[in-house]
Amino acid sequence: MLLRINILSLLICFASGVAFGQQDKLLTHFMYDRMSINPGETGLDDGICATSIYRNQWDKVNGAPNSAVLNVAANMNRFFPGGLGLSFYHDAIGFSRQNNLLLNYSYPINLGNIGVLGAGIGVGMMSYAMNPAWIPPQTLNDPSLPGNDFSAINLDLNFGLYLKGRNYYAGLSSTHLSESEILSTSTFGLDPAGYSTARHYYIMGGYKMSNIGPGALDFNMMMRTDLVKFSVDLNSRYFIKKDGVEMGYAGLTYRTSDALGIMLGYNAFKNFTCGYSYDITLNKLSSISRGSHEFFVRYCYYLKNPPKTYSTHPRWLGN
Repeated sequence: MLLRINILSLLICFASGVAFGQQDKLLTHFMYDRMSINPGETGLDDGICATSIYRNQWDKVNGAPNSAVLNVAANMNRFFPGGLGLSFYHDAIGFSRQNNLLLNYSYPINLGNIGVLGAGIGVGMMSYAMNPAWIPPQTLNDPSLPGNDFSAINLDLNFGLYLKGRNYYAGLSSTHLSESEILSTSTFGLDPAGYSTARHYYIMGGYKMSNIGPGALDFNMMMRTDLVKFSVDLNSRYFIKKDGVEMGYAGLTYRTSDALGIMLGYNAFKNFTCGYSYDITLNKLSSISRGSHEFFVRYCYYLKNPPKTYSTHPRWLGN
């Protein structure tokens, strides 16, 4: 009972005031979710790739966040310059529900030996609602608390620059550029209650070293801030190879003042990867949380290059 009160109190703190800043998702496998954070990464890899991620945060804590992500991206250079992608994200925290759907496009700029720079934009919509089980407290005369019919849809907009090199990447991006404000009838029928999406800023980067023993070693970093809070994710993975082909990986991850965890991945078959991470909670919920679990699957399909055709018509033959 006390735990439920704590979670509800947390929600009330977020909901109080004319507006509050909606936070972006936290994923340990952010390396496989780069497109939804930075649309500049869209389609820079060859082929068509689909990725799904599920996160159960703070296991055994009633009302704790549960997140699901689905990303599909395709390199479209054989049809027109650039890449297209679709990102869907669902987040449930206590009584609140959030859904984001974005269409992403990235235009590639070839920088020679440096790599390829993708300039991308994501345009879509975001919905926010309260679970039907939400019953507003009747003893708190707070007009800013949402009513049980709180539901709205608004514009969402992302932008990013993403540089992909032979064995490294770097990105700079911002999400929720529109900072949409969603209003709803308040619990007590007074002034509108609602929230605004806080604009977030991201810096990410990674580097992979080959031929480290029998495998390879990579490092990944992501910094995020909404200019109120700041956090950094750091991880490193060792990839096991067999006959020159990566079979899987094991690694460690750390999020500042929040979690320390392990990461495991396995290439079940060609172009298919699945992975799992377990985060040990380091914040104030460590005494009641059993950590966080995260799963992902990713599959890529690579199209064959179209065959070259040669004309034998005399008009096209050289002298």
